[in-house]
Amino acid sequence: MIPDTRETVETEAGPARVTWHLASGARLVLAVGHGAGGGIEARDLQALAGTLPAHGVTVALVEQPWRVAGKKVAPAPKTLDTGWRGVWPALAAPGLPVVSGGRSAGARVACRTAAALGAHAVLALGFPLHPPGRPEKSRAAELLGAGVPTLVVQGGNDPFGRPQEFPEGPFELITVPHGDHGFAVPRRAEITQEQALGILTDGVLRWTASLG
Repeated sequence: MIPDTRETVETEAGPARVTWHLASGARLVLAVGHGAGGGIEARDLQALAGTLPAHGVTVALVEQPWRVAGKKVAPAPKTLDTGWRGVWPALAAPGLPVVSGGRSAGARVACRTAAALGAHAVLALGFPLHPPGRPEKSRAAELLGAGVPTLVVQGGNDPFGRPQEFPEGPFELITVPHGDHGFAVPRRAEITQEQALGILTDGVLRWTASLG
């Protein structure tokens, strides 16, 4: 998949990078950040970038400064938030409503910063509700405190929080059956990997269409 443009954005945490997949006659920008263990090559981010622009949603894949610098380990949450805030003016530059999104650690960043940045909504992919095996270390407050319309897309077998573990709250939740934290499904599952990603992209499309 060939991006339309890439740009480097200076932030207080260092240079970040935005890879734009542009929609003709776009009505929204969906900005999505990566997790702490990978980059924008993640299957869910690439699926969104390959699908949504044909439906009027420009997708901006955001690489945090630590990733652009080639570091292996993500910095503290405060530094991640600083990087995301620094990229925001570039994301808002097209003059369209911006949906703040991310996968895993990037979803936490989107939730923590949404209200202050004036995000139109939040998309949380694989929200890490708790560390694996540590349900008492809940991060639900970040999700519940987003303050804007929020969609969670969660793998049915995500060790960071299965769908049934999520509290009730002001968010929608879509389950990708059998999916792990990266939405990979085992070969023995009754759905294919392509179908799993289709559940994700179709759900996000329906949700973005419903946003005012």
